[in-house]
Amino acid sequence: MNGILLMNIGTPDEPSVRSVRKYLRQFLLDPDVIDIPAPLRHLLVRGIILRVRPRKIAPSYSSIWMKEGSPLRVYSERMAEGLRMRMADAECEVGMRYGNPSIRDALEKLRSKGVEKLLLAPLFPHHAQATTESSLKEAFRQLNKMGWQPDIFQLTHFEDDPSFIDPLSESIRPHMGEGAHLLFSYHGLPVSHVKRTDKTRSHCQVKNSCCSIKSSANSMCYAHHCNMTTMAVVEKLGLSDSDWSISYQSKLGPTKWLTPSTLSMVEELAKKVDNLVIVSPAFVADGLETLEELDIEVRNHFIENGGKEMTVVSCLNDDPSWLDGLENLIRNAFLNPMILD
Repeated sequence: MNGILLMNIGTPDEPSVRSVRKYLRQFLLDPDVIDIPAPLRHLLVRGIILRVRPRKIAPSYSSIWMKEGSPLRVYSERMAEGLRMRMADAECEVGMRYGNPSIRDALEKLRSKGVEKLLLAPLFPHHAQATTESSLKEAFRQLNKMGWQPDIFQLTHFEDDPSFIDPLSESIRPHMGEGAHLLFSYHGLPVSHVKRTDKTRSHCQVKNSCCSIKSSANSMCYAHHCNMTTMAVVEKLGLSDSDWSISYQSKLGPTKWLTPSTLSMVEELAKKVDNLVIVSPAFVADGLETLEELDIEVRNHFIENGGKEMTVVSCLNDDPSWLDGLENLIRNAFLNPMILD
């Protein structure tokens, strides 16, 4: 029996200060997320962030909460259900890196259903230490604790795979009327995380247009993957250079992050375009970063700076064409596997 573990980043159990604090504690104390020495990380998170941020963002979660629960969890579960309907030959469960349902809970369910071949499927199109690597580490950590040794396969990054690009492009197309400008807003990442993937130390943030040039040095680079998604969509939609921009959102802390920031880019575009369309391809399921940060916070910033019309494109969520694409990605991962020890 084949099994699929869909892994997403996670969410609080409820939009309360207490639940948000518990979630953020687990999330921000992960050394793959804030990779500074442990004493400093605990001082920053426990001494500063957890004292302030939960009260600030709990209302934001409340503003987007669905009847069934957290949007990220709801849409991830719908993806799993869509795969179950399409793949009668496989079991599928959702495991969140932080929060519930946990990766351990999902693995226990898959083992109880007799799974012998297990696909670890991080739902992140672009490889990053703080998402893909952290999720895979947790999956292997829990497998070791369980003493379970199925054959392991992995769904790798799929930044320019047609199974992802085609439904993504078609979700954007209806919004690209005359005069529309498309902003690709990716989740931000510290530059230190990006540079670490360049084992040669001769490419990342060194060469001009380093993120748009494929090389062995950036094969696992998040910023490069974001650029590859952008270029694939631009080509698919037939956009000219003046029709689109790229930015990064959700900066946290004082360290240097990828630029330009979405807020600064929106402020600039508000003075130039009448119709702004924003898409965030780093996420395949809507959550706080798209439904609140982009559709409320960034929208307000756009209007305050003179912007007129703005549309945020929904994530792919449980769109049938995306579920068909996800099924294709998963079947290909089983047929052409990266077999892991």
